[in-house]
Amino acid sequence: MAETASAPANGGAPGIEARFAIARPGFTLRADLQLPGRGVTALFGASGSGKTSVLRAIAGLERHAGGYLAVNGAVWQDAQRFVPTHRRPLGYVFQEASLFAHLDVARNLDYGLRRIPPAARRVPRAQAIELLGIGHLLQRRPDTLSGGERQRVAIARALLTAPRLLLMDEPLAALDAQRKAEILPYLARLRAELDIPVLYVSHALDEVIQLADHLVLLDAGQVRASGPIAETLARIDLPTAQSASAAVLIEATVQGYDSAYELLRLGFAGGELLAPHPTPLAPGTRLRLQVQARDVSLALAPAPGSSILNRLPATVTGISSADTPAHMLVRLDAGGTPLLARITRFSCDQLHLAVGLPVWAQIKAVALLG
Repeated sequence: MAETASAPANGGAPGIEARFAIARPGFTLRADLQLPGRGVTALFGASGSGKTSVLRAIAGLERHAGGYLAVNGAVWQDAQRFVPTHRRPLGYVFQEASLFAHLDVARNLDYGLRRIPPAARRVPRAQAIELLGIGHLLQRRPDTLSGGERQRVAIARALLTAPRLLLMDEPLAALDAQRKAEILPYLARLRAELDIPVLYVSHALDEVIQLADHLVLLDAGQVRASGPIAETLARIDLPTAQSASAAVLIEATVQGYDSAYELLRLGFAGGELLAPHPTPLAPGTRLRLQVQARDVSLALAPAPGSSILNRLPATVTGISSADTPAHMLVRLDAGGTPLLARITRFSCDQLHLAVGLPVWAQIKAVALLG
């Protein structure tokens, strides 16, 4: 008889523990991961880095000798057992929604729900519909939906299978920028409102910064880094920091709004930031901010008379070469919050930058990520 994933025993280790060694012609993957048992973990890297291979091994779609997988105390694979995919309590969302074309949205959802006994259901049907904003789509067929709407239905259907783990394999890769912007807030709601760990595969840094709590960086089949996303993005020894798109994540809280200039006043551990926004947000609202390294300049003293609104005292904590000979990457500490600045090598020399030097970080633009 096929083995079924059992519930965690009392005292079972929380979190996701995964160890896989996968060898194929021209490619070897070695992954030894200790991941949080809640929130969103992003598997990030270029195409061919091994992201989907890790996800497929976790799903049980590929079986590799010597592999080990435990999810919040329940062992799904070890030397003695291998729980097949159909008996693992997981949901899987692919790049394409793969809805049943002959069924309307309501019956697509019911297909996922019918697989689970009522006592085992974790997300009520009404909650899944509300979280993904698909109530007005229930009577429509998949061929009448936009790409973003189809993916939202696919995610809702996956939630109705009572997963203890949700796997998402580049779910936005087939969408254009507009559709991607429409669906990202719904994915952020899942992170905030559901207690189901998510493994999210992507090669798009903007998605990762908006959604992830934990970041795994894969490169040519090797795990280069694994840790909380804010800390990991600010590491200047990693490829994520070396490129022109390097950015850090800041968690901030709305403190006020200037209606005359349509500026939000945002507080965080390093001080205060101003960000353009067309409407006020309630004080206390939590926001994620993306600050790109190329939008941060440095000065040795505060510069009055500048159009740059955001100037923060900071300390240089690291200096590294960037991906071009003309640029340098500077890591900063702003009141306990890490920042990155991408500046010219010439400016670095002219300012005599060194670890421990106090500077002023001038932030040109801040992207609100909700």
